[in-house]
Amino acid sequence: MKSVITTTISAADAAGRFPSSSDLESVQGNIQRSAARLEAAEKLGGNHEAVVKEGGDACFAKYGYLKNPGEAGDSQEKINKCYRDIDHYMRLINYSLVVGGTGPLDEWGIAGAREVYRILNLPAAAYIAAFVFNRDRLCTPRDMSAQAGVEYASALDYLINSLC
Repeated sequence: MKSVITTTISAADAAGRFPSSSDLESVQGNIQRSAARLEAAEKLGGNHEAVVKEGGDACFAKYGYLKNPGEAGDSQEKINKCYRDIDHYMRLINYSLVVGGTGPLDEWGIAGAREVYRILNLPAAAYIAAFVFNRDRLCTPRDMSAQAGVEYASALDYLINSLC
């Protein structure tokens, strides 16, 4: 799984060199932010059901037409799948926070997502709306510390930008 550490080591190895000072500084910065990332992962893991529900509710509130006949949420089964997908992405956000890199999102969530959404007639904008809501809803220190909030919001921003 890709993380800052594995990416740094892989790049150095591919170049046949030891990690440079700037490589090691990048790893050190990643390690220094690990407590904040783990706090964010813990808070998200402990409250994921509410986060998923609120994000999904925001998605359907913004794109109410999705519940119309012939649309992506025209049955309870399809609506449930939307919430399931949001839950899946939020778990990948959690995993990315734990490993300190975007590997879980890149490998299990983003690769091919746009093509799948196109084939299944699922508007990526609806998912993006859920993640934007979850990012913007964050309140520090109510939900987590300021630094943990930065890490959480950064992971969501990465996902949002990747789905655009």
